[in-house]
Amino acid sequence: MNILRQVTAPNSLQWSGRTDRGPVRPNNEDAFLGLQFDAREVHHLGAIGEGLTGHLDFAFAVSDGMGGARAGEHASRIAVQKITTLLPRSYRQSAVGLEAGYPDVLEELFAEIHESLAYLGRSYQECRGMEATLSLCWFTPGWMHFGHIGDSRIYYLPGRGGPLKQLTQDDTHVGWLFRNGKLNEREARNHPRRNVLQKALGGGNQFVSPQIGAVAYEPGDIFLLCTDGLVEGFYDHHLEEFLRSPDLNRSEPSLAYQLVEESLAKNGRDNTTALVIRVI
Repeated sequence: MNILRQVTAPNSLQWSGRTDRGPVRPNNEDAFLGLQFDAREVHHLGAIGEGLTGHLDFAFAVSDGMGGARAGEHASRIAVQKITTLLPRSYRQSAVGLEAGYPDVLEELFAEIHESLAYLGRSYQECRGMEATLSLCWFTPGWMHFGHIGDSRIYYLPGRGGPLKQLTQDDTHVGWLFRNGKLNEREARNHPRRNVLQKALGGGNQFVSPQIGAVAYEPGDIFLLCTDGLVEGFYDHHLEEFLRSPDLNRSEPSLAYQLVEESLAKNGRDNTTALVIRVI
């Protein structure tokens, strides 16, 4: 089906993002991105901001890179930068009548990023083994469409009540064991192979099969995108308590800043990134 623009009242999105290499790692292999775009224009968003849905769509993403030397750092940046050209291109394809539904666009986007990273890994010694996770939220009027691969995460906290939900699945064997009730959250978090990925962009993976989905949103909802470094410092129920705290409604410091600081204080062994989007 073609990408259809549903007529809905615009909502305001309020976002904040932060990344930190932490006190242990020598460099930061995490990256995050915020965009506002349509077929004609693309605007890079600052780490903190607010904007109306409707005329332009919004995209937010986090990526965690892996590889020798500085290959992981380059991988995550390439992954998020590719979104800047690939998503607006989907608008142009739709405008000339090409078939493009949201799942199709996201599948193609992940495939093209994967091929770019794999090509660099094959072509340059310093990029050998380059891989990246990618978790992406695409906000259109009334809907958040998402794509995901790896062990970065997207969480959804309904504004009208209900528990915090992890929308994405960790692409690890430990994640599979947890989802199937063979490990509890504490056991999964402490498992020695919890960070061994079964899926990622680039590297020696021949094909990619991202998780694709969508959530209808309304005022009061909160979405959190984060790398695995953030959840090393939080159990899910602590994350929910943090996001629901009435003391966090002030604008300074930002919610993402506070989340990263808290996670680093509790763990701090990995690069840590958070990107929080509130629907107002």
